[in-house]
Order: sequence, then structure tokens, then C-alpha cells
Amino acid sequence: MDNAPSFAKDIEERFLRYVRIDTTSDEESSEVPSTARQLDLQRLLVSELSEMGASDVTLTPAGYVLATLPATMADHKTPVVALLAHVDTVQAYSGTDVRPVVNRNYDGSPIALPDDPTKVLDPEAIPLLKEKVGHTIITAGGTTLLGSDDKSGVAVLMSLASHLLNHPELPRGEVRLCFTPDEEIGRGVEHIELSEIAADVAYTLDGGSLGEVTFETFSADKAVVTIDGVSIHPGTAKGVMVNAVGLAARLLGFLPAYARTPETTDGREGFIHAVRIDGNAARTRIHFILRDFERDGLAAHSRALAAACDALQALDPRAKVSCEITPQYRNMRYWLEKDLRPVEKANEAIRRAGLTPASRPARGGTDGSRLTERGLPTPNLFTGMYNVHGPLEWASVEDMEAAAQVCLHLVALWAES
Repeated sequence: MDNAPSFAKDIEERFLRYVRIDTTSDEESSEVPSTARQLDLQRLLVSELSEMGASDVTLTPAGYVLATLPATMADHKTPVVALLAHVDTVQAYSGTDVRPVVNRNYDGSPIALPDDPTKVLDPEAIPLLKEKVGHTIITAGGTTLLGSDDKSGVAVLMSLASHLLNHPELPRGEVRLCFTPDEEIGRGVEHIELSEIAADVAYTLDGGSLGEVTFETFSADKAVVTIDGVSIHPGTAKGVMVNAVGLAARLLGFLPAYARTPETTDGREGFIHAVRIDGNAARTRIHFILRDFERDGLAAHSRALAAACDALQALDPRAKVSCEITPQYRNMRYWLEKDLRPVEKANEAIRRAGLTPASRPARGGTDGSRLTERGLPTPNLFTGMYNVHGPLEWASVEDMEAAAQVCLHLVALWAES
């Protein structure tokens, strides 16, 4: 786009700095935030925001970083816009000792990751790579995550903040920044009040493909099935032992007749997903996530899992089978469709950045899902991160720069309201 500010160098430097910091969250932890290492990045952000001249820079006791970019317009009726990104990375794959690798002027060929050359980003298997010829592509070494989910979003917002604070001549209302912990374990906005964010509208920077605006997400519950068996020495177990591990296997065998699983679904199809099993013959727990775009579909998954547990209980009454289902978040569409202005503004900002807006249902959820349900409309925007949550993760610096330019236009659009 002509006359667009260049964010690329600053974003790249910030991104490379942030991904080297291990910020893995921990679902099993009861601490807030779940891991102290997330605070290593949060403290760095506080320091950088303070140095660049942001106001009201705060690290809350619960581990959130908040800051204000003051309005440059006298009209205090201009809506306050909040921009959010999360600092934690998923615990499913290592985020320790990340070694980012910068591939400049990508030529379209496969990229073998240097620390494990058997891991290859192949454009034939990853069609989006074919669209990034000439880009600067950043990967990890092959033995860790890259951490672009969501350090791409963090880098975009920090670079945007620096630009806005260095250009007070740009008309804007007040902008609030919020960096959240524990998003990957479903607790990203659990310990913050809307009054702390203090905004009229918000956007999470936690999406992938160029030009994408997400205003429809999964609705989500989690479930834990606990199976208590009868434990006894295996040498004298005949007719007495009830093996909880064996019953857990039976339960999983019951489900495929009904349950669509992540590896067999796409589009608007929901699923029941067994994510972890732990325990022994005496007690075994199976952890599930339940996902669907509609409330009725989510309720159907809950009924199916409960019915499978009832069948398992009937199979051997000596065991004790319990199923605890906990709500997580709901499809943000239920609220945003009542007032689509936040989505329309995002689409217009994308067009002003010279891109084509695109929306598709997100087969996941964001902090914005829960914020929207609580009363703060919060669509999700792209950040140029791809193949997240595994060693083949990669990010495009040019796409991150485009996300910053979109946010620049978005802030201006709300100031025109």
C-alpha cells in the first residue's frame, strides 16, 4: 500500500526477542497465572511500554499487562478501542529454548528445519507457503514450538503502540492494550474485569491467514470422566479386580459410533476429543474437550458422552463412573450478529490496507469469545501465524506487518465514528 508505514523491521526484532522466552502455560496448575515463566515476558512488555511512553502501564496481580495510548483528539466521545494478545504458548509441545530461524526472500522450495532435518515445511503439503514467495519466513529449529501463537500478536501490538506514540499527529481516540496469560488453557480472561480493560470495543490479535476477521467461533465445554475400579494384587485378582484402565479403553471404544473426532471433521462439524488419559488400575481419568458451533450440537455431545458413561457403568456395577462437564466459552456470533459494527469496521480497515477481508468460522476459541459473551464485543484479527501448536509452525513477517497496518486503520476508523 502506497505511503503505508513500514513495521517489518521492528516487528521482526520484537518477535525474535519474544519467542525466545518460554511462556508455556499449565492446565494442571492452580496458580494465577498458571506458570511464573509467563511473567518473564509480561515484565519485559511493561518495561518496553514504559520506555516508549505509554500511560497507565500496569502488571496486575493476576499477571495481565494493561496500558493506555492516550487519545490525540479532544472529543472524549470517541469510542475506546482495546487490542489484546496472549503471551502463553500451548503445553502440547515444548516451548523451551526456542531457536528461531529466519528465511529471507523465501524462494518457494521446501524448508528443512536445521535441528531436525526430517521435519520439513513442504509447500506441496502446506499450500499457503506457495503464496509467500519473497516473504521473510520464520520457523523454529524443529524440536520446539516457534510460539507465534500468539507472540505474532504481541509483536504486532507492541510495534503498533510504538508507532502511534511516535506519531501524535495521527487522529485517534484512546487505545487500550491488554496482554493476557493462560489463553491456551482456557483461562485467558478469567481473572480480569471488563472495567480493567475499560473499552467500548475490542479486538484480539490471535488469528492466522492474511485478511481474516473471525466473528464466529466454536462453543466449548470440557469434560473429565473418572473411573474408579477395584484394585488388588494381580496374582490374586481373578473375579475381584476391576481394572479402571481397561474400562477407560472400553469407554473410548463406545464413542466412535457417535462421536466425530477432530481428525475426521472440518467446516462446521463439531467433535468429542479425548485429549489426555492418566491413572492406573485403581483410578483412571479421561480428559475430553467438546466442541460445536451451535448450542444444540454441544448439548448433544454432552448427552452422548454421558450415555457412554452410563453404558460403561452398567457393564460392571462394581466400578464407579462419573462425568463432570464444565462450560468454557460460547460462539461469539450469538452476540456480534446483533451489532456487526465491530466486524464491519475491521473489514473496512482490511480494505484500506489494500487487502481483501475474509471470514470463516474458527474451529477454536479466543479470549474474545468470553469477552464478547460478557459484554465487550471482541472479534479476532489475523496475525500471519501458521501451522501453530507443533514443530512445523511458521510465521510471515510481511503478514505480521499487514496486521499492524490494519490495526492502524482500525484505530483511525473508530476515531471517525
